[in-house]
Amino acid sequence: MPLIGLKDAEVFVDGLDHPEGVALGPDGRIYAGGEDGQLYRIEIQSRQVEHFATTKGLNLGMAHDAAGNTYVCNPGNGAVMKVTAQGEASAYSQGNQHRRMVTPNYPAFDTQGHLYVCDSGQWKADNGCIWSVAPGGETTLVDTDCCQFPNGCAVSSDNQFLYVAMSLNPPRVVRFPIEKGRKSGPVETVAELPRTVPDGLAFCDDGSLLVSCYRPDTIFRILPGGEVTVLMDDYEGTLLGAPTNVCFGGPELSILFWANLGRWHIGLNERTGLRGAGVFYPEIE
Repeated sequence: MPLIGLKDAEVFVDGLDHPEGVALGPDGRIYAGGEDGQLYRIEIQSRQVEHFATTKGLNLGMAHDAAGNTYVCNPGNGAVMKVTAQGEASAYSQGNQHRRMVTPNYPAFDTQGHLYVCDSGQWKADNGCIWSVAPGGETTLVDTDCCQFPNGCAVSSDNQFLYVAMSLNPPRVVRFPIEKGRKSGPVETVAELPRTVPDGLAFCDDGSLLVSCYRPDTIFRILPGGEVTVLMDDYEGTLLGAPTNVCFGGPELSILFWANLGRWHIGLNERTGLRGAGVFYPEIE
């Protein structure tokens, strides 16, 4: 049974183009992407949606720096795109001279401004990898062990580990230690999630980890000791419709938001009893 039901879940904003990614920006607004390259930003209190930029193709996961630039994974461009607050877009990284990005899926900053990027590769080809993009764009391949469609990722609150949602073979969440933009130790499994397609990750301030899934329509919570619980699920797939990514926002990071790739809305729940751990917004020169 889920820890909380759907009675407090609701539609935050509707009419978006199958949003896959959702993130809290440093300005306190919620950001989301669309299937046709749209980037949206949304005022939490007024729920006003602004379509402020467009890139080529589906926009996936995103992160932000302290200046309010959005770094969004865009497989249509084979790139992480940097989009200014004014909506000007440019390629921040496409890999390096030895290997190019195939399916950049989700980025996460550490405190020093290194942007870790999950490149999922091709479905069921086990050719994914993880990149590290230094401030300014120099890009290094840091891991090929996590090759089974690495999807969402999150840097731990202590800046010591990168957690990765592995969608395939088997579906699970893993982590490895990081230091100065590099992998500094072996990959270890945090939890296995059989018969699911884990997608997005977000830390709570109590050390637990939320895992949102492309399949089924479920958000899991992994406790610090590794126990897996169901936070929310929706067998009808309406309020949670392929909830691919998740984030916290609002007062004291107490509101849970999720994207719904299978629908047209961002969902929210203000009464989960959880709070977000916060997000790193580094200064990028």
